[in-house]
Amino acid sequence: MKIGQVWWQGRLTAALFEGGEARPLPGYTLRELLERSERERVKLGELVVRYAMKASEYLEPAIPIEPREVWACGCTYEMSASFRDAEHNTREGFYRHVFTAPRPEIFFKGTSRVCVGPGAKIGIRLDSTFTAPEPELAVLLGSKGNILGYTLANDVSAWDIERENPLYLPQSKVYTACCSLGPWFVTPDELADPYSLDMSCVVRRGDAVLFEGSVNTAKLGRKIETLVEYLLLANPVPAGSVLLTGTGIIAPQEAALHAGDIVSIRVPEIGELTNEAVVVG
Repeated sequence: MKIGQVWWQGRLTAALFEGGEARPLPGYTLRELLERSERERVKLGELVVRYAMKASEYLEPAIPIEPREVWACGCTYEMSASFRDAEHNTREGFYRHVFTAPRPEIFFKGTSRVCVGPGAKIGIRLDSTFTAPEPELAVLLGSKGNILGYTLANDVSAWDIERENPLYLPQSKVYTACCSLGPWFVTPDELADPYSLDMSCVVRRGDAVLFEGSVNTAKLGRKIETLVEYLLLANPVPAGSVLLTGTGIIAPQEAALHAGDIVSIRVPEIGELTNEAVVVG
């Protein structure tokens, strides 16, 4: 099942996506539907089927949920850890230690305030010269940390700011339009194995391909359930939150985003998430 949101009759509305078309759920956003699911102890999928309109129509997917909170994980792929150690010239392998240690890196990415959906613009910080996409698999969480769906995410990051000093990580990671989600959530019954997904990323500047990279989620160095477990330790995130599981695709300095660049992230089993970059001040 693919569930997300569309703009329908002037309102952001939950929708069931089937065969390239959408069946809106009038009167509900996805977050409202999820909250009702938890309150009434009814499976989210059951409510989606119950309230989806019979007729379908072609509607572009919007941001799949306005998340209460977004959290993100770092150094969950060996390539990411090695790249950051090389950037920072950390002889002790600071980032690789994070990759191999029992406790993962988890940081607060923001709320719905900093999130955009498919076709919207992602942000380049005005004070950054090396903002880069970070393509990631993301999960939608219930109040007990149960995984309700999988989607694509772009954890847009000002890498030069973090490179200057790791303590600047929040400024590298949290700002206007720094997180893109979409196109929809695929429920676990339809996506049985999240560790065998081919993810690709292409950055285009005009007619030219500026960067392309790929990774299989088999290279994810931690189980998603373990990431969720650590996230929830003494930190009960609200239902409707999203967790980004880390990136295994690294764009180099020469592929730093410029205004007008188009970033496309794709996993065949999920779909495609495309955004244009713009400078935000």
